[in-house]
Amino acid sequence: MKVLAICAIAVLSATSAKAQFSTGADLVSSYVWRGVPQDATFGGTPNIQPFVSYTVGGFTIGSWASSSFMGIVKEVDLYATYVFTPSIALTVTDYNWGFANPKGYFDYSKAADHKFEATLAYTGVESFPLSATLSTFFAGSDTLAIGDKSGKNAFSSYIELSYPLSDNAKVFCGAALNESAAIYNTSGFAVTNLGVKVSKSIAISDKFSLPVYGVVGANLSNKSYGGADKPTSLYFVAGVTL
Repeated sequence: MKVLAICAIAVLSATSAKAQFSTGADLVSSYVWRGVPQDATFGGTPNIQPFVSYTVGGFTIGSWASSSFMGIVKEVDLYATYVFTPSIALTVTDYNWGFANPKGYFDYSKAADHKFEATLAYTGVESFPLSATLSTFFAGSDTLAIGDKSGKNAFSSYIELSYPLSDNAKVFCGAALNESAAIYNTSGFAVTNLGVKVSKSIAISDKFSLPVYGVVGANLSNKSYGGADKPTSLYFVAGVTL
């Protein structure tokens, strides 16, 4: 799923000074990000979500993307993460999931599709493994009114807490902190992402297993997205990590 903040948490264990390349992909039944559906059909079309990254010491740069099988969702994000301690990391992400700019991907004007976000991630300690992320869009086309090319930044902000229930299950709760027309469709504080994630590894052979997971969540903001007839509230996503 599209939680680039998760990328920050994922590299918190990267302590070796040796440079490393990494790649992988998730196949998901539908694309829901922080409780917000990203598919205009809202029917849950499958998405392939690949990534590539390069890590040296505590610094990682990479790209994450998502593309639906129906060709509706197209996204390519760029990010950089720095690990300060084994439990604290900072990620800056350049989101682009519009692809509506006729000038191309690398147009970084105010009217372009890019949105820039900073995320601070904390993974907790062994005695109390509560994880937290705080994310704020600080530049780009995140304006108070959708399509406003000259308006003020909305500084859309989001906080999420998660806690493990077992080795393969965790609960999470995320909320938009302020008014956000372009990102979360909220007029103020709203819980947009409350749920549980359960993972499992399916043994295919003695040497190969397939990681799968399921996420059941709810968006409690009672908002409609993209002209949907009814507010989106409950979602279920199944995923496979390749």
